[in-house]
Amino acid sequence: MEGKEEDVRVGANKFPERQPIGTSAQSDKDYKEPPPAPLFEPGELSSWSFWRAGIAEFIATFLFLYITVLTVMGVKRAPNMCASVGIQGIAWAFGGMIFALVYCTAGISGGHINPAVTFGLFLARKLSLTRAVFYMIMQCLGAICGAGVVKGFQPTPYQTLGGGANTVAPGYSKGSGLGAEIIGTFVLVYTVFSATDAKRSARDSHVPILAPLPIGFAVFLVHLATIPITGTGINPARSLGAAIIYNKDHSWDDHWIFWVGPFIGAALAALYHTIVIRAIPFKSKSKS
Repeated sequence: MEGKEEDVRVGANKFPERQPIGTSAQSDKDYKEPPPAPLFEPGELSSWSFWRAGIAEFIATFLFLYITVLTVMGVKRAPNMCASVGIQGIAWAFGGMIFALVYCTAGISGGHINPAVTFGLFLARKLSLTRAVFYMIMQCLGAICGAGVVKGFQPTPYQTLGGGANTVAPGYSKGSGLGAEIIGTFVLVYTVFSATDAKRSARDSHVPILAPLPIGFAVFLVHLATIPITGTGINPARSLGAAIIYNKDHSWDDHWIFWVGPFIGAALAALYHTIVIRAIPFKSKSKS
């Protein structure tokens, strides 16, 4: 039986099955845009939750480097790709670890595990500059320690097998490597914004629980595409940790690419999500 006009007008409040799909389902009555994080928040430094979050980022990045660098070395150590997990296995190791670690640390630090992610969220005013800088420092320290433990377990193979350091592969220009890092990081950070969008979380209760899955899957897919080009950085801490512990000239030649590329990609993703997807600047103008 067809609904009456007033029933349709009431919409989701009376008939949930008629609730529109997508962002049109969200009204101003049940969601308010969270205020932007302050640039500086001195009170954070005296809060245990601030330091706990930094420790969580350190441990997560440490574990991330430990597992992924070991996986890369295992593939390079094999006589051929068929005797190892291959590129697909490396991609799964990176994506799977991000999935697991974001799930474990999201409630403590937000589960960034990547300076590029932290930078993108900072540009979108999701966290203060104080917290962003602290996270990046702890992520880099964790990455250095993670790669260092791998080298400590097997120092000779670590040096002979490349130590998981990122370089632009022969046959590709620096511009190609930079482009691959920009686009790859854009995919990752755009996924992070979409998976953790507070507006979606307010509408769909399952979104926060599932957030680590698309983020990890994005990392997996980007690795499949860009391992042959740059070994896939998209994470300056990961690239820095491996480069410092490996410490060969060729690992530093293109190292700037693995900072500039991810930061540009993260900035573009932040702008795209904030201005185009969420149109937050336009909402502010309409209210004033």
